[in-house]
Amino acid sequence: MRWIKIDRIISGKPGTEDIPLDTNLRPRALDEFIGQNRIKENLSIAIAAAKGRGDALDHILLYGPPGLGKTTLANIIANEMGVNIKITSGPAIERTGELAAILTNLQSQDILFIDEIHRLNRAVEEVLYPAMEDRALDIIIGKGPGARSLRLNLPAFTLIGATTRFAQLSPPLRDRFGAVYRLDFYEQASIEAILKRSARILGVEAEGEGLIEIACRARGTPRVSNRLLKRVRDYAQVMSDGRIKRKEAVEALTRLEIDTIGLDEIDHKVMLTIIKKFNGGPVGLDTIAASISEEADTIMDVYEPYLLQLGFIERTPRGRLATKLAYQHLGVPYDKEKPPQPTLL
Repeated sequence: MRWIKIDRIISGKPGTEDIPLDTNLRPRALDEFIGQNRIKENLSIAIAAAKGRGDALDHILLYGPPGLGKTTLANIIANEMGVNIKITSGPAIERTGELAAILTNLQSQDILFIDEIHRLNRAVEEVLYPAMEDRALDIIIGKGPGARSLRLNLPAFTLIGATTRFAQLSPPLRDRFGAVYRLDFYEQASIEAILKRSARILGVEAEGEGLIEIACRARGTPRVSNRLLKRVRDYAQVMSDGRIKRKEAVEALTRLEIDTIGLDEIDHKVMLTIIKKFNGGPVGLDTIAASISEEADTIMDVYEPYLLQLGFIERTPRGRLATKLAYQHLGVPYDKEKPPQPTLL
């Protein structure tokens, strides 16, 4: 996993400040993992069956927005199987030789976890095809007319791929995964349960109403909920008696400019751009990105998923539309009869 500096506290992407939190709070077993019940049930059956046969699991693809537990699930699967896990990412494997070195060092039933697997370059990806399908590694020795192919047998292993951009995976790679699971945003009850567990592990005193207030603004994302818990804990320690109550939670999160449903200034800016500059849309993603000085990929990966989940924006063939719910949340009058302003996609 790549750790980066996070300027946006409600981003689901992993930040350097999350390293100690993730290490301390990450569940180690399926029974400890809260939420995503359908996926847990399917994984539990698959793991039990594989252990019963003494064989490796089928290759698994996990996809969904960042911060929902893809890396955590990969580690849990390895722990439940009692095998080693090798963790890397698509951008980190630049040459086919690097992937070959990783594959040849795996032991029987080991797990190879590749985060951001959609970012593998095509040459590296093609090395994976025979490795996943035939448990073999094809190596070209020499160059030109004298070149010859050498096939090395690999031990039975499981590839777990994680991606936030399912559509960017090539069909040949997608088809080689035996199980594909989509992680959805968590229900509030699950986030509250995660916060209670995290508070207990961190030794933080917290009242139920205080945790509910944090859960409401956590965007259905465990990583965000734990990050907010840490900030509210610090605020309560300095400004109060150290106990997280509703009052302290509201004050701390208001200072962080996170509204009652977890939206921040950038979310508001995206919606207001669509509503005020382009009469509610439809407007193209690149146009929105240029209007708020942001990367189109960042809008698609980081900002849009939760706004889509809330029903505040819609994706259409002509571009993005702001819904009536977005107008209501922002307090902007909604006139459905007003014709949309034409924009370039």
